[in-house]
Amino acid sequence: MMPSSPLDDPESAAYVWARYRRLMRWMFAVTVAVVIVALGLLYARNGMISVHFYIATALGIGLAMLLMSALMGLVFLSAGTGHDESVDDTDRR
Repeated sequence: MMPSSPLDDPESAAYVWARYRRLMRWMFAVTVAVVIVALGLLYARNGMISVHFYIATALGIGLAMLLMSALMGLVFLSAGTGHDESVDDTDRR
């Protein structure tokens, strides 16, 4: 029988997912700030090159940062709740 995960409890899961959403809101704000600073620095050094260059730069930085923060947030969620310890992999040995 598999041990139960702390995320199986609806109350605990609601708290953990609310914390994850709060983390993602903060990371979204940080990402927007970093994109604005990066675009400002690019414009200050190079002037107006092409609007497509700035769009691609903003999308590249923004999506990469949001993907990294989402994945790291899930790692913190899994490790912080004890969900990792509830996995039983004894039959793999």
